[in-house]
Amino acid sequence: MFIDILFVVITAIIAWHGLTWRDDTGESDAVRLLFGAIALLFCMRVLFVDIFKVL
Repeated sequence: MFIDILFVVITAIIAWHGLTWRDDTGESDAVRLLFGAIALLFCMRVLFVDIFKVL
């Protein structure tokens, strides 16, 4: 259970960074958006399936 919570926290931080990062001109990077979205999917999957036992 501790490992699941740790995984959710780390992937949530990665997702937040990837989805909100902007360069000096205000543009976002497609690769960071992609990996941020993937990290968010893994975060939500572990949160709802392994921790909350929804599915």
